Amino acid sequence: MRVIILMVLMALSLFATKLTSPIAKYSASGAVVDMIVDQGLIYCSTDVSSVDIIDLKSKKRLKQIKVDKIKDFMGDLVDAKVYSVDVMDEKILILSQAEQGYRRLYIHEDGKNRLIIDTDAQLSIAKAKFLDENTVLLALLGDELISYDLKEKKQNWRVQVSGSKFSNFVLNEKRSKVVVADESGDLQIVATKDGKHLKTLSGQNLDNVFQVDYKKGIIATAGQDRRVVVYDVVDGGAYYKTTHFLIYSVGLSPSGRRVAYSSDENNNVTVFNTKTKAVLGTFGGNKMTLSSIVFLNENEFLVATDANIINRFKIK
Repeated sequence: MRVIILMVLMALSLFATKLTSPIAKYSASGAVVDMIVDQGLIYCSTDVSSVDIIDLKSKKRLKQIKVDKIKDFMGDLVDAKVYSVDVMDEKILILSQAEQGYRRLYIHEDGKNRLIIDTDAQLSIAKAKFLDENTVLLALLGDELISYDLKEKKQNWRVQVSGSKFSNFVLNEKRSKVVVADESGDLQIVATKDGKHLKTLSGQNLDNVFQVDYKKGIIATAGQDRRVVVYDVVDGGAYYKTTHFLIYSVGLSPSGRRVAYSSDENNNVTVFNTKTKAVLGTFGGNKMTLSSIVFLNENEFLVATDANIINRFKIK
């Protein structure tokens, strides 16, 4: 009997998941909340009142943009969480925590922060991204979208996407469409030109969708229901894969042919082919809960977590 048990354990060890380690690590000033890559630079927002700019090649932090701290309920000054960051031309869009549950929106340009939206607007903005040089898209916690004109300082349009709590959104490559995820599990596709509702994707996620990505007509989700869902917007197909743990983060390669997602309680990332569904590898070494997955190309991607380390992985 002991021999049989030993043989079974040996067989299981042979088939155990082999984890691929990071090929590089980058240090941020705090826990990474949001992350984008533009022209060889990593822009990451943190929970310590800052946006860090890190060079992909040298791994050096080139710049740290600080935003105002806030007062907590005791009246003490504390760090403001920076919820999202975006870049267009020479402008950096920064969405940070403010007092009373509201948000501040800044444009960083020419070495200075310019305050665009303050607490006086009483907006609980969850995410902000550029639509063009003079227009930004704002998502409110109540699942509203606002197109905001930076020059005129006014709203172009404002729509209620659904009655559920907002979770995440992603723009397509042309920034002409936005896919909105919320706690219902459904996805809403909206035109950014006028806020017109274009399509609802449903029936795959049964609960809150934490994150969503969109590349080349492929949409992928990270679900509280332990499902990573892949939608083909062009062909109309959809399917999901399940895990035994909550899926907090997801990211698609530039072609949409590969998807990476947080796949277990050990913060490992699994990558599979969106067409064949074949697993391409599992990647370890992430110490805390994932916050962002960003592909650099078809074979390399970055993983940010609730720690200050960003890991870089390569698919073999």
